[in-house]
Amino acid sequence: MDPIPYLPLSAQTISSLAVGQIQRPVSVNTMDSPVPSRSGFSERHTPQYNSSLKKHTPSQNNSSLATSEEKKPVSRIVEKLDSHSDSIVYPGKVQVTFITIALCLSILLVALDQTIVATAVPKITDHFQALDDVAWYGSAYLLTTASFQLPFGKIYTLFSVKWTFLAAISIFELGSLVCGVAQSSKALIVGRAIAGLGCAGIYSGGLIIVSYSVPLRQQPIYNGIISSTWGIASVAGPLMGGVFTEKISWRLCFIINLPIGIVTALGIMLFFHPPRVQRSTATGVFGYVKLFDIIGCFVLVSAVVLLFLALQWGGSKYTWKSGYTIGLLVAFGVLVVIFIGIQLWMQDNATVPPRILKNRSILAGVAFSFMLGGSFFTMVFYIPIWFQAIRGKTAVSSGIDNIPMLLGVVVASTLAGASVSAFGYYTPFMIASAVFSAVGAGLLTTLQVDTGHARWIGYQAMFGLGIGLGMQQPIAAAQTVLQLADIASGTALIVFAESLGGSLFLSVGQSIFTNKLIDGLVSQVPNLDPSIVLQTGAVGLKYAIDPEYLPDVLAAYNHAITKTFCVSVALSCFTIFGAIFTEWKSVKGNKPVVAAA
Repeated sequence: MDPIPYLPLSAQTISSLAVGQIQRPVSVNTMDSPVPSRSGFSERHTPQYNSSLKKHTPSQNNSSLATSEEKKPVSRIVEKLDSHSDSIVYPGKVQVTFITIALCLSILLVALDQTIVATAVPKITDHFQALDDVAWYGSAYLLTTASFQLPFGKIYTLFSVKWTFLAAISIFELGSLVCGVAQSSKALIVGRAIAGLGCAGIYSGGLIIVSYSVPLRQQPIYNGIISSTWGIASVAGPLMGGVFTEKISWRLCFIINLPIGIVTALGIMLFFHPPRVQRSTATGVFGYVKLFDIIGCFVLVSAVVLLFLALQWGGSKYTWKSGYTIGLLVAFGVLVVIFIGIQLWMQDNATVPPRILKNRSILAGVAFSFMLGGSFFTMVFYIPIWFQAIRGKTAVSSGIDNIPMLLGVVVASTLAGASVSAFGYYTPFMIASAVFSAVGAGLLTTLQVDTGHARWIGYQAMFGLGIGLGMQQPIAAAQTVLQLADIASGTALIVFAESLGGSLFLSVGQSIFTNKLIDGLVSQVPNLDPSIVLQTGAVGLKYAIDPEYLPDVLAAYNHAITKTFCVSVALSCFTIFGAIFTEWKSVKGNKPVVAAA
């Protein structure tokens, strides 16, 4: 791909830029684009531009100009990469505040939608009389979310960040509307799939917008706020779903997204204005098709679909050893190999450019996020089940009892973001995350039927602290080590890894839970048909089981759940490898600007 030509800069232009008289780069044709460099100029021409700056050093008169300029009120933040580089102009504090609120609302949308439906499923299945479709209410959403995260990352590099993000919000809102007014189970599943497609572009898009809105050294704070919102919504979702379902209607779980989405879209439209840079060199539909790597995206989506089908059917519709399950997994592996080959062939135009994967911090961050996502979502799903089955709590009260983990995530995410901005380094927090989350998850495996409040509160808080400390750090690493043109792809890759880890290990956890529960029931309560317990569900367990068998059933249930927690223990321990292989780079240092390969 040929470098984008820019008009040569005169000494006068450079001097004007140095004192802030020119706020946007001079180019042939400009538009809102997702791929500016930190300076607003082509990454490929940065070295030549810096050299020209050295040749045309501003005179003493220019210094006096700068002094007088400093006395004027400044409504925007200007970050300089080094003493010889130009500047990128960021929004002022008021605009950033409204952008942050809008982004938090967008994250609230997608995080709530991943968990809020769980407590509404019983009512939905009763309404539609479609028990066989239960699994698809969650899987349809996760399937499209995971499948299109990397393609959305590519879209963000080709088109306007602002309008791509708004398009993702619109798609999500459409899916929520379809779900809210669905008159059949099939329509609800279609709506969930549409909402998942929109979700794929929202979370990564929000993090990309942060990189355009505040200087690098401040980005960890805002990433921490976003991560806190994600943590709050992930834990509060089941609680809200229970309240809506019990007090009003299950449809409100979806309709509530509409006003929130509208406010989010208005906030981004009014207050977020990305830099104007050189228009893409692509011309016509075929030009964009070539840049988009449509073949690679198709292979990727197909691979993710096959993986999800294998995880969905394995151990339920088909055994793990059946030809169907093995065939799906083998086909998934083949498509992954093909996808990698396509990426190597496409190079800079690939969905995941190989130059990004050559970066040690990105590979380490992907591994860290994959395992942390699996650990977190396993606990988010199974801790409420422990409260409902073992403690006899309702869906609402189990959500309340889950608050200690929520607070741990929120407090740690916020403090970690502020600390990274203050001290510069994010790697120590990844290491601390591995330690705290592993210890917290390990303590949660010791829960018993009669465990007191102090223990399950403290254990959850410990685990939440670990998750909160590390959740945002791979994103901070990507924003630090990658040039701005690659941040969209790098961010999407990390978010994809986190979502894939959550989806994959939820299925692994489900398999462990089911097998351990059946084994425990067979050994401890041989006179009770295990299918009765499996079909009863967690909430009605104490009411459906004969009191004579109940203590042994609860013991078997507790053993199965705590064994499932071992998945989180193992994954949290393995995150340490992602942490220690992450480079020690500071968000406060000068960010190197490297031309794309």
